[in-house]
Amino acid sequence: MKGVRQRPSWDQYFMEISALVSSRSTCLRRQVGAVLIRDRQIISTGYNGAPSGTAHCSEKGCLRERLGIPSGERHEICRGTHAEQNAIIQAARHGAETDGSTLYCTHLPCLQCVKMLINAGVGSVVYCGGYPDPLAEELLDEAGVHVVCWKEGQP
Repeated sequence: MKGVRQRPSWDQYFMEISALVSSRSTCLRRQVGAVLIRDRQIISTGYNGAPSGTAHCSEKGCLRERLGIPSGERHEICRGTHAEQNAIIQAARHGAETDGSTLYCTHLPCLQCVKMLINAGVGSVVYCGGYPDPLAEELLDEAGVHVVCWKEGQP
C-alpha cells in the first residue's frame, strides 16, 4: 500500500524511548536512559543524574573528572544515580511490579546496576551501547537474565 509507513518493532520502539529518556540526563560524562517494560507497557523510566532536590553535576561540576577517575571505575564517587537504578526506584515508588520485566537501556548496565536488576527480578536486558564490564556480564549470565545487544536498524 502506497504511503504506509513501517511501524517500528517493539525493541526499536523501546530503544528509541530509552534514547529520548537519556536526553534528561545531567551527567557531564555519559547520558544514559533506561525504560522498564512489563507486558509491552512502560512501568518506569530513569536517566542518570543527581538525586531529587540536589544540585546537578551540570551545576556543580564532575567530581570524577576532577579526580581523574576513569569511566567504569569507582562508581561510589559520583553525585549521580544511574539510569537503571532510577528506573527501579521509580517503579518501587509507584508500586509497579518489576519481576519478569525487561530493561531497555542505552548502555549495558554496570556491575552495581546488574546486581540491583537481578534482585528486582528483571528477566531481560536490551541495550545498544557498550559499557564493558565482564563481571556484570558474568552475573547476568549466571542469573539467567536474557541479554540482547540491539543494533540500530534491527527489526
